[in-house]
Amino acid sequence: MSGQSAAPAASNGITPLQQMVASCSGAILTSLFVTPLDVVKIRLQAQKNPFPKGKCFVYCNGLMDHICVCENGNSKAWYKAPGHFNGTLDAFIKIVRHEGIKALWSGLPPTLVMAVPATVIYFTCYDQLCAALRVRMGDYAQEAPLLAGAVARVGSATVISPLELIRTKLQSQKQSYRELTDCIRSAVQSEGWLSLWRGLGPTLFRDVPFSAMYWYNYEKGKSWLCERYNTREPTFTITFISGAVSGSIASIVTLPFDVVKTRRQLELGELQAKNLSCQVSSSTFSVMSRIVAQGGFSGLFAGFLPRLIKVAPACAVMISTYEFGKAFFRKHNQERILGPLQTSTT
Repeated sequence: MSGQSAAPAASNGITPLQQMVASCSGAILTSLFVTPLDVVKIRLQAQKNPFPKGKCFVYCNGLMDHICVCENGNSKAWYKAPGHFNGTLDAFIKIVRHEGIKALWSGLPPTLVMAVPATVIYFTCYDQLCAALRVRMGDYAQEAPLLAGAVARVGSATVISPLELIRTKLQSQKQSYRELTDCIRSAVQSEGWLSLWRGLGPTLFRDVPFSAMYWYNYEKGKSWLCERYNTREPTFTITFISGAVSGSIASIVTLPFDVVKTRRQLELGELQAKNLSCQVSSSTFSVMSRIVAQGGFSGLFAGFLPRLIKVAPACAVMISTYEFGKAFFRKHNQERILGPLQTSTT
């Protein structure tokens, strides 16, 4: 059974607005599920190596990676909260016991301002592109998710990249919006408009292959499971399993690019925090060469297990919630259309 016949195209029976609502709900649920894992990881890192002023760390809410810059003299910041932890489980228990359960979602609201819109753009664009490509690609329609996933990720990353740069500057330099506008105008005049997309390259190197592989394997896995269990519409379990497996495969293959992206993000963030020119920052491939020189080839696969533990459930929760939302709207639309018809025939 082909990927086309296992389930109807996403755009059939559902509007783009409904796709956006479904992806928005999936994004919020994913961030609520994954954020506590990253909060605990950051607290453990801060305990081992306290973050000095200007030091950056990566905060992930399950949707996007964000650079956070440690603030001068801010001893009350959530990542500097006192506490001694003896491991991940111990950290969970002590944070909830001494700081309340809300502390597990520390720092989440500011990151959602960009992460949710980026996810909505990404998923809606993917579905619209995939449906259009399947019609136009004929015998190669099964490869449509590969191309649609790559193009959708390029689009969403390109839109969000300047906003993330602005957010980092606001956080690190405590500028007013007027000062920030002057700073951006000055940077554009001296370095050109492309300076607003600095750091986009490493993001695309990781995210575009990840997205292409993820969607291709997800659609294939979903089709195979639908055929195996003789169901036309994928169930929540089928989409959850397909999302987890495809996310795991894509995360393992793209791990070296994730290591490079994280290293370069931190370098750029710290340069911005010190108000230094980012032109001195290394290129993607020079960072990769440096990692190999310092830690060997295995250095490119550092953090394998933590990334897998984070990405697999995030992909599973996001896609299964998204598909559930689309199925809900599709059923609602069908009932709304069939209702008057059934009334008129009686």
